[in-house]
Amino acid sequence: MAGQPGFWDVEDRLRQLSARGDPLEKLSATVDFELFRPDLKAAVGPRDVSKGGRPPFDIVLKFRMLVLQALHGLSLDQTEYLVRDRLSWMRFCRLGPGDVVPDANTLWDFRELLIAAGALDALFARLDKAITEAGYLPMSGQIIDATLVAAPRQRNTDGEKAAIKAGKRAREIWPEKPAKARQKDVDARWTVKVSKAKPAEDGTPRIDIAIPTFGYKSHISMDRRHGIIRRQKVTDAAAHDGARLREGLIDTTNTASDVWADSAYRSVENESYLAGIGKVSRIHRRKPKGKPMPRQMAKANARKSAVRAAIEHPFAHQKGPMRLVIRTIGLARAEAAITLANMVYNMKRWCWLDRRSATA
Repeated sequence: MAGQPGFWDVEDRLRQLSARGDPLEKLSATVDFELFRPDLKAAVGPRDVSKGGRPPFDIVLKFRMLVLQALHGLSLDQTEYLVRDRLSWMRFCRLGPGDVVPDANTLWDFRELLIAAGALDALFARLDKAITEAGYLPMSGQIIDATLVAAPRQRNTDGEKAAIKAGKRAREIWPEKPAKARQKDVDARWTVKVSKAKPAEDGTPRIDIAIPTFGYKSHISMDRRHGIIRRQKVTDAAAHDGARLREGLIDTTNTASDVWADSAYRSVENESYLAGIGKVSRIHRRKPKGKPMPRQMAKANARKSAVRAAIEHPFAHQKGPMRLVIRTIGLARAEAAITLANMVYNMKRWCWLDRRSATA
């Protein structure tokens, strides 16, 4: 039978986790979460002490828990449970086994305050500034792309779909059913993603697969040298990629002028815009309609693809280990979820860059 737990058992277990390479410990060592406190404090505002009650939880603690949620693609309830359950998560949140853990409702209210104050963009910029000051400047040009992020599907009638497309809000479409209106996402959209199949070895023509997707779209700009997401934008899934290039995706602080993107971003307007701000377009060219692609154009696109393919790494990591999906209703909350996912990816990338530098 097991004996009585010793006084130092928790510390011994934490030392064992550190010896095995606790990734959260490395994340805490790289990112000083206190740098977010001014923006978090400005978003939450002063506490009304006249109402009494127990002291509020520390805002950096709650932000750390949101980071854990984005890091593992969890719900708020799962995040609360695992912080209570795992020693490594407790240590990351600066908690002990006997400390009180913020519950899911507290985290929800905290995230809603950040959304209402528009603080997540400021937090993203604060992290980017810290990464730059650590020596990882935006260099060697930038790569732009977008990916679809799935949201809970909606089942609506034709009349309701027409009202949504007309721009009506949920409470206007279902005025007599407020509970139903709160569960309807009128910001997300359906789109079709075409998956291009590889040609068969026996010469059989390939068949492209059209996959309908409901949700939102994450647009990012990543610097080529360090692979850090420098600019971001969130839209509904039906928004065209190319038009977003002129909506704040270009990082003007990058030390190189080259901009890589796929053919969806090539247009007269975008080429003129890039030339006007002193950027060099490395955007893929489209195949002439009804004609085979010229050999020289195909070779040029292949050279560009060798560089542009790097931007698939953050998308694959977010949808793989981070399990990025939208669990909430509305564009504002989707922006919050995707912004936190981009921040967490940058934090992990910062850790990787530091380890690579130390090894070198």
